[in-house]
Amino acid sequence: MSTPRGRLLFVGTYTKGDSVGIYAFRFDSATGALAFTGESAKTPNPSFLAPSPDGNFLYAVSELSGPGPNGKGALGAWRIDRTSGRLSFINRQATHGNSPCHVVLDRRGRFVFAANYGSGTLAVLPVRADGSLGPASAVVRHQGRGADPRRQRGPHAHSMLVDDDRRIAYAADLGIDKVMIHTIDFDNGKLLPADPPFAQLHPGAGPRHMALHPNGGFLYVINELDSTVTVFRRTSDTPALTAVQTISALPPDFKGKSFCADIHVHPNGRFVYGSNRGHDSVVAYRIDGTTGTLACLGHTSTRGRIPRNFAFDPTGRFLLVANQESFNIVVFRVDAKTGALEFAGQETPAPYPVCLKFLPDPTKG
Repeated sequence: MSTPRGRLLFVGTYTKGDSVGIYAFRFDSATGALAFTGESAKTPNPSFLAPSPDGNFLYAVSELSGPGPNGKGALGAWRIDRTSGRLSFINRQATHGNSPCHVVLDRRGRFVFAANYGSGTLAVLPVRADGSLGPASAVVRHQGRGADPRRQRGPHAHSMLVDDDRRIAYAADLGIDKVMIHTIDFDNGKLLPADPPFAQLHPGAGPRHMALHPNGGFLYVINELDSTVTVFRRTSDTPALTAVQTISALPPDFKGKSFCADIHVHPNGRFVYGSNRGHDSVVAYRIDGTTGTLACLGHTSTRGRIPRNFAFDPTGRFLLVANQESFNIVVFRVDAKTGALEFAGQETPAPYPVCLKFLPDPTKG
């Protein structure tokens, strides 16, 4: 059997029902076809993945919790066979917290940064030459609480974003309505409080995920609890974030229960997209090229239930959505001029899919 055409796509899942862990697919950017390779790796709750910049290794959280401040969270490393999509386990290290739900690497692949939702902690783990993970070189604990008495009784670090050029790491904390700002000590693998050390969001926002504009001037934060997107302006001379807009992610006439999940800027820098769990849609916005502010273009059904992570294919012509509770990945065409999404006729089964990550091309970007 010949190897399917297209770029490797790894899918992280929650391991319940028939799910075993991480699944490898191939996506054909010429046709929009998505095909399972037959390869999977068994690991508990790999709810977020991150490939290394050179495309040789894959890192995945194990979203587990346990008693005590250090919990049971872990981060695993795998070697990638680019031909087959097969993953070979290398090692696993503790993330020193509960329920790690996000992982990202710096651009050179020196460190892995993990966010522990349950304990409100961040962990930095060094990457060795063979792709294996060393023990954590830094653990940072957030403090505080938010306005929601049920969801914000303490800190809940939900995601991280690394800006190598400015040596800054942002951490969106749902529990305290803040984006924490850290300077990165790449020599020692440490996170140090920046000046200022955080950007405040409005009470009850629940910041979840972040996306940086390609020009570096704007940071977009999607807020889970009140289904909004906040636009922050950045300047080159300070780590500070200045809020310039907050806009709804839902239609004005929607009366049901919904919670935002993921956010991405299109590679052309003209549009922002976010996912709504409950309304089960992707919202599209047009970006004002001068101010970075957003104007809503509309909502597209994800043709499934509880859309989590989504991803643009390497060409930017397609957007793929992971629908957690309808067990499918749905492909949409992206109109690069208008930002509109159109169902591409491709729905692929996957058990409890929650994270989609394309294997990078180390010769580009």
